[in-house]
Amino acid sequence: MSADSRLELRQLRYFVAVAEEKHFGRAAIRLHMTQPPLSQTIQALEEMLGTPLFARTKRSVALTPAGMALLPEAQRLLQQASALPDLARRAASGASGLLSLSFISTADYSILPPLLQQFRARYPQVQIDLREATTDVQLEDLMQGKIDAGLLLPPLPDKAQSALDYLPLLSEPLVAAIPSGVVRGKNAIALKSIRELPLIIFPRRISPAFHDTILSCFRDAGVTPDIGQEAIQMQTIVGLVSAGMGMALVPQSVSNLQRPGVDYRPLTGKVPLIETGLAWRRDSASPVLRAFLDMVATPPAT
Repeated sequence: MSADSRLELRQLRYFVAVAEEKHFGRAAIRLHMTQPPLSQTIQALEEMLGTPLFARTKRSVALTPAGMALLPEAQRLLQQASALPDLARRAASGASGLLSLSFISTADYSILPPLLQQFRARYPQVQIDLREATTDVQLEDLMQGKIDAGLLLPPLPDKAQSALDYLPLLSEPLVAAIPSGVVRGKNAIALKSIRELPLIIFPRRISPAFHDTILSCFRDAGVTPDIGQEAIQMQTIVGLVSAGMGMALVPQSVSNLQRPGVDYRPLTGKVPLIETGLAWRRDSASPVLRAFLDMVATPPAT
């Protein structure tokens, strides 16, 4: 094959037709053309490849070893080429492609599973890249374009508000996670009743608003907490409670995380609400992200 030769899909389509029909005349009818230009095209293809593809007789044609080797690959390429227009249309509409989505650990016990289930049912050909990350890491990844969207805790910092959009999705109260047996029954408890337990808390450097909300809950109850441990994952916080290391205030949905040695109790008095929402880059041109946002903004049919 010469350096300036180009193999065309038309040539492969003609070759496959002749190979499948085993006859130039029938192949020409199938291709809606006359036989001479078909024969010329096959001859040109053979010259370009430098080997005969057919053994010709007066009544029929048969594939040579080179032709037999080429046929399945040519059929595969033609099939892939025929699928390209639909592939492009689906990608442009957001029906296929990749969605990179980060989420805080609490979302795994609340809004993430139903969102994924709904999106997967609507767009089964979209690949989803999931990454668990704290809010501060997600914000950096969003600003750098490393992810499409993130389920995180508000508020957005000032430096991000000009670049990111935000949609609130869930608001839930805090509950107390305490070692089993500390409080009998399942009724709501006052923070004063468990004031002797060390507090296990999310670090302020990771999520200042969430950290401050927890401390304000104690302040409103007239209690000064004894901070015993800090942890950046809810699974770790609950695990520390299970180990008897103290108590924690966690979003209500975390009570879906059942661990031996941990009881969850609602709180009496004024209980703050914790919001979780979706953030994404305002200038994103991703069709898949647009499809996800449309789904999130549309309440599921009842």
